Amino acid sequence: MSINYQTLSFDYKPCREQAGQGDAEQVAYPVVVVGAGPVGLATAIDIAQQGVPVVLVDDDCSLSTGSRAICFSKRSLDIFDRLGCGQRMVDKGISWNVGKVFLKDELVYTFNLQPEAGHNRPAFINLQQYYVEGFLLERAQEMPNLEIRWKSKVVGVQQNGAAGTAQASVTLTIDTPNGQYPLCGRYVVAADGSRSPMRNLMGLDSHGVTFKDRFLIADVKMEAEFPTERWFWFDPPFHPNQSVLLHRQPDNVWRIDFQLGWDADPVLEKTPERVIPRVRALLGPDAKFELEWVSVYTFSCLRMDRFRHGNVLFAGDSAHGVSPFGARGANSGVQDAENLAWKLAMVLEGKASDALLDTYASEREFAADENIRNSTRSTDFITPKSPISRVFRDAVLKLSRHHPFARQLTNSGRLSVPAVLRDSPLNTADSDSFEGLMVPGASCVDAPVHAAGQPAWLLQQLGQQFTGVLFCGSQGIDQATQAALDALRSGPIPLKLVVVTSGDAQIVAALGARVVHDVDGLAAARYDGKPGTFYLIRPDQHVCARRRQLDTGFVEGALKRALCVEGTA
Repeated sequence: MSINYQTLSFDYKPCREQAGQGDAEQVAYPVVVVGAGPVGLATAIDIAQQGVPVVLVDDDCSLSTGSRAICFSKRSLDIFDRLGCGQRMVDKGISWNVGKVFLKDELVYTFNLQPEAGHNRPAFINLQQYYVEGFLLERAQEMPNLEIRWKSKVVGVQQNGAAGTAQASVTLTIDTPNGQYPLCGRYVVAADGSRSPMRNLMGLDSHGVTFKDRFLIADVKMEAEFPTERWFWFDPPFHPNQSVLLHRQPDNVWRIDFQLGWDADPVLEKTPERVIPRVRALLGPDAKFELEWVSVYTFSCLRMDRFRHGNVLFAGDSAHGVSPFGARGANSGVQDAENLAWKLAMVLEGKASDALLDTYASEREFAADENIRNSTRSTDFITPKSPISRVFRDAVLKLSRHHPFARQLTNSGRLSVPAVLRDSPLNTADSDSFEGLMVPGASCVDAPVHAAGQPAWLLQQLGQQFTGVLFCGSQGIDQATQAALDALRSGPIPLKLVVVTSGDAQIVAALGARVVHDVDGLAAARYDGKPGTFYLIRPDQHVCARRRQLDTGFVEGALKRALCVEGTA
């Protein structure tokens, strides 16, 4: 039976703080998350999966209305897999890898975002935000250590104790239908959207640029013959001098974005009398369709100066905002969540110092700057601000029909890719020579493997903890290597161990290590995994160290660095 997630409503229930226990000594929950959108839900689930109790509060009692964010990247799907709902997303979503760019009515060129085989997930899926929130919510409701409180609005914020100490905490004043009560959290994650009441209550702001243009989103329900691809038109005959984007969503819903120009009346342009002729001009006079959701928007590229303020950490749209071209908003927010969750868990478990949370801010501020830079460039190309810029833009489009170099300059929205955290203080620099993209700071890529004799995927083997990956080719493991693996498995921060082998050799791994067979050699190729190579992988599946030969001292030092533990060399 299909669930209409847009019509769901969740009951307000008085919490224990309101059940006659107000005079009792107030207990600080380890983590309070504010906002039950995709980023807040992903953060809460990720933290709870690591054994940390979480309270999630939201001022509403429903999921998002309208499709809103629809385009979710391979990296987000990898994260959703670890959160326990990735397959549902893919099963419901529309998978795509191919995009096409048109000038007027002529196809300029086609691109493939995932041209090689051997990946578990597509480059992107299109899936309405209410489905994403619904699937995440159902996963959250399965977790006994995750409490969700609806109709719970934050109206006050007070930080307690010295930041960075075990005594520091945050007290939120929560307004509910039954009145107000204080809610105390050791740490608070503010994932409460672009208008962020948390940000406003703390007297904080975001800075950036608002672009003087307006766009119309029309979600249209219809049966159409368009392929499952991303189509982008510059100056099409059905909408001259502007741009149009077409995407397919589940349930025969199509997203159409029309550029309107700054002078367009946003109220007038949302009326059916204005929207229907625009859609009909694209689809043809005989097309049959229904309008499902319409919105007119402007957008900004901006971010907070700092994402951490004492024991309050900002994530998603509350911390940063970009244009919708390139699908960088929701995807970057989900990556905020995975970066923050494991760090909070490590700090709360006493395995890392509070300084580890400063690296959440620095790493995700870097990623936000990269997204803003790409988003701004996309916007400048799509909406030229001067006649000279327009001439340059059109010349690039015409050249791109025949010249690959011009296609690199064409920018209809550079699509979301994960930031490579090259300068993170958690990385250990290479001392050996490596080829390829899996540098310290890069997010891990997938590859097909066999585990326990069954087809599987490499990322599924890594999990959500610090993991050591040893590539041994077909040579097997000698006694010295096995002893080193045993020592790492039983260290102060025990490692999950994965041994990647090839060929027909029968490998007896160290107790606790998981052996996977690199059936097509793609894992070794993508990681430059010559025999003996060892990778240390963070819980968010970013590379933090690698070496050509396993050495326990090197790994222990790299692990301390990745946890901001004192005494790191």
